[in-house]
Amino acid sequence: MMSEHYYTQSPNTESNPQYWPYTLRNKEFKFKTDNGVFSKKEVDFGSRLLIETFKPNEDVDGNLLDVGCGYGPIGLSLASELEQAEVHMIDVNQRAIELSKENARINHVANVLIYESDKLGQVKNRDFASILTNPPIRAGKKVVHEILEQSYEKLAPGGELWVVIQKKQGAPSAMEKMENLFGNVEAVERKKGYYILLSKKNH
Repeated sequence: MMSEHYYTQSPNTESNPQYWPYTLRNKEFKFKTDNGVFSKKEVDFGSRLLIETFKPNEDVDGNLLDVGCGYGPIGLSLASELEQAEVHMIDVNQRAIELSKENARINHVANVLIYESDKLGQVKNRDFASILTNPPIRAGKKVVHEILEQSYEKLAPGGELWVVIQKKQGAPSAMEKMENLFGNVEAVERKKGYYILLSKKNH
């Protein structure tokens, strides 16, 4: 039997919570993680690169969406900095959602809305200034591309989609997909085989 991966609604692996400190965007956070969630021992390199590279959208005043939030490093670090915005954080994994909620409490981040969603299916808002995702590569190309398509639909005009993806795990096909959807895509950062891709919704 294959060991289940983190892209699942209800992880069956036994709970074994861990707590550790981590600095993101020059601020120290304390994270609680657990079995059955992605990158439980430290903030993974891709998420870290996305967090540090991200620039708030100066053209659109609006909220942010973190797709596949896991235990919360992307959404919580940005919400902590952008206090005027509300950051929506979604994940298909129930344990990840509970951990994100707890990590929001531990780190005193109040301007977040954390809820379960399969891809962006449960997201009602269609006016996000920025959407960020470290997509669940193991769920397959179809799921990743559906996340990109649904992100386009949920962005405000002028909104931006930020994606971190490894070159060897599908960066070229993600770039092509984003170019087709948005009419533009830029690799704003490349490091250790990871690409930070940015597309802007022009209409």
